[in-house]
Amino acid sequence: MDIRVDDLRGPEIIALLQEHLRGMALHSPPESIHALDLAGLRKPEITFWTMWQGPELMGCGAVKELDARHGEIKSMRTAALHLRKGVAAGLMHHILEEAGRRSYRRLSLETGSMAAFAPAHALYTGFGFRLCGPFADYVEDPYSVFMTREI
Repeated sequence: MDIRVDDLRGPEIIALLQEHLRGMALHSPPESIHALDLAGLRKPEITFWTMWQGPELMGCGAVKELDARHGEIKSMRTAALHLRKGVAAGLMHHILEEAGRRSYRRLSLETGSMAAFAPAHALYTGFGFRLCGPFADYVEDPYSVFMTREI
């Protein structure tokens, strides 16, 4: 498996991110969807990675730099054909290593609170993330779960 920085221009990643946004819309009201679109993910404070196996896109994930010591995980998604193959775990290892290289002291994230997000909760908890309150510009929301981890 190959993880690389992605410029978000290929048709495979555009399709996966459209699937990601549709999935968020199924489980959250519009005002509670914090997933970024392509323009949002192309901002300079965001680094976006994709995981590939040969020509197949397996998944993606990103980090938004909130400040010099704090990053936010964004847009974690595994392609449907690659679920339960360790894609998300591989991306999390990569993101945690990168956070260490950047000398972050903390990584945080926002995800949904509904049952559909249980696999994400389990993944993040397994990597040492714990519940926390809203961070950055987030506010309390019954459709959001906030988690953080010290690096």
